[in-house]
Amino acid sequence: MLSNLTFEHPQWFTALLVLPLLMLWYILKHKQQWASLTLSSTKGFNKSSSILPRLRHFLFVFRLLALALLITAMARPRTVDESTKIKKTEGIDIVMAIDVSASMLAKDLKPNRLEALKKVATDFVSNRPNDRFGMTVFSGESYTKTPLTSDKEITLNAIQSIEYSEIIEGGTAIGMGLATSVNKLKDSKAKSKVIILLTDGVNNTGFIDPETATELAIEYGIKTYTIGLGSNGEALSPVAVRPNGSFVYRNVKVEIDEELLKTIADKTGGKYFRATTNSTLKAIYDEIDQLETSEIEELKFYNYDEKFRLLLLIALGLLVLEQLLKFTLFRSLV
Repeated sequence: MLSNLTFEHPQWFTALLVLPLLMLWYILKHKQQWASLTLSSTKGFNKSSSILPRLRHFLFVFRLLALALLITAMARPRTVDESTKIKKTEGIDIVMAIDVSASMLAKDLKPNRLEALKKVATDFVSNRPNDRFGMTVFSGESYTKTPLTSDKEITLNAIQSIEYSEIIEGGTAIGMGLATSVNKLKDSKAKSKVIILLTDGVNNTGFIDPETATELAIEYGIKTYTIGLGSNGEALSPVAVRPNGSFVYRNVKVEIDEELLKTIADKTGGKYFRATTNSTLKAIYDEIDQLETSEIEELKFYNYDEKFRLLLLIALGLLVLEQLLKFTLFRSLV
């Protein structure tokens, strides 16, 4: 209840230091008011059983309490009810270009490269509520899986539905994947346009070469982050398909055209990353998340409930009570 209690002028609490001084003054004054007389015997005096003389000190206690309450009221106690309203500003348009060739089923990432990517990409999209996302997938050819949309459910469902398909022409057409992504962003009015291109191979097919696609990205002011996915050395990868449709896996040398990916990133103002494990892949998306920040306007509203009025009323009540008792019940004692 008191967790949101604040004081507008807490410096007034220093005035509470006067209370001990007043108590000391009262004690000394009380001793001076009562003179002592030594008698050989008090048998001739009637002893009074009244407790009023002892209770008269409460008059001073009331005054001290009233003063303490007045000082606290001057500190202006109040509770604060804070509410926040987020105003979404124009965010970033991001297209994820994802390699879905058979090599993405390699098991050097767990359970495989494609499933590891889907998990990390899901977290990345979920943590960016103000941005629009689109998605292209490519292997030997490229196509749009989802256009730019602010509907996160559409994007997340699209990520989960990514899978290798024999229907798509085999190979790795990096230039096609990049060009298709540029086409989705070229007419965007967003303040920042970004492509995150992920592949685990080398460009070996497609009628648009990576250099041409890179020039298109530069022309439309599209920054490209490139990610080479795959462990160093060899990886357990699919090399054939059995009659029942299952894959035959063997250790295959991991070949990623890192020079090409670095060139694409450098020329477009992005950055190249190499992901060799699940944890490094997640760290890469976390870093991109930090590099590409959307501006958010946060409006805060404060509702103050002043509490000093009640303290003033109680202090006034104590002072009135002190005066009433002083001139009635304790009249003969003060």
